[in-house]
Amino acid sequence: MANVTPETLDEIKAISFFSTSLYHKESTEEVLWDITKNVIHKLGFVDCVIYEFLPKKKILIQRAAYGRKNPFKTIIHNQISIKLGEGIVGHVAKNMKPELIKNTDNDTRYIIDDTKRYSELCVPIIINDKIFGVIDSEHPDIGFFTEKHLHLLTIIATLCAQKIRDLQIQYKKPFTKSNSYFRKLESLIKTKKIYRDPHLSLSTTAGLLGISSCYLSSLVNTITKKSFIDYINEYRVAEVKKNLRSKEFNHYTIVSVGLEAGFNSKSTFYTAFKKHTGMSPSDFRGKAPLHVRVLSHSKISDTLAFYPA
Repeated sequence: MANVTPETLDEIKAISFFSTSLYHKESTEEVLWDITKNVIHKLGFVDCVIYEFLPKKKILIQRAAYGRKNPFKTIIHNQISIKLGEGIVGHVAKNMKPELIKNTDNDTRYIIDDTKRYSELCVPIIINDKIFGVIDSEHPDIGFFTEKHLHLLTIIATLCAQKIRDLQIQYKKPFTKSNSYFRKLESLIKTKKIYRDPHLSLSTTAGLLGISSCYLSSLVNTITKKSFIDYINEYRVAEVKKNLRSKEFNHYTIVSVGLEAGFNSKSTFYTAFKKHTGMSPSDFRGKAPLHVRVLSHSKISDTLAFYPA
């Protein structure tokens, strides 16, 4: 270890960190962004774009980025696509062999994306002997990338391929109601009643479960045959129906009942209620027993004030 430089130690740590972090990733998107967000800068790179190959269209699409291409969160600036065989990235994808370009001025295949850079390192991501995508990094200095960089990026591409292959196998397994995450979701809904939170979203719920938004969306859609928001609104509507026919809520306006159940506005409430019941909340309450429909004079005044003419 005496001959290991601080730079090399950082690179080893970056690879080790990435290898460990992959265990918790639940989607391909998470894996790709983990590379760009948490690994690339630790290798001393200033730029990176990861492409995914779309076989039917025979193009490579930018899926994750680091540097100027990634100004905010998971936003990719000026997201472009490249044809298979086009440019250095397209050639690497077609031949499934990495390339290290010392000076892009000497390579006619070089395509300028966000800005001109003078060295490029391009490594394929190969799954089951087929091209999945390409990790592409550029640097403004001529001759920046070395064989060591090529070796490190090849290791990252291999780890990435292994994880994505595992995820593809996992997603092929059918989801059932016995799925541990789905059982936990149902528990949060039925006992914690998280649907009452008007700010509840796919991402916040996924965070509560410790899984990715993509995985949660697929889980709910497969098991319930509904989108996540329809699934949540179904519980909200059920509570609204119960409360509209409850003496306890006689003094509530219809909108107030909807807000209590977790809807964040009158429009979303009315739209969802009509979608799930085939009638408006007003019509539903109108069909309720008489004691439920009675409102005090003051409450009627409040209701009229809430909706000015």
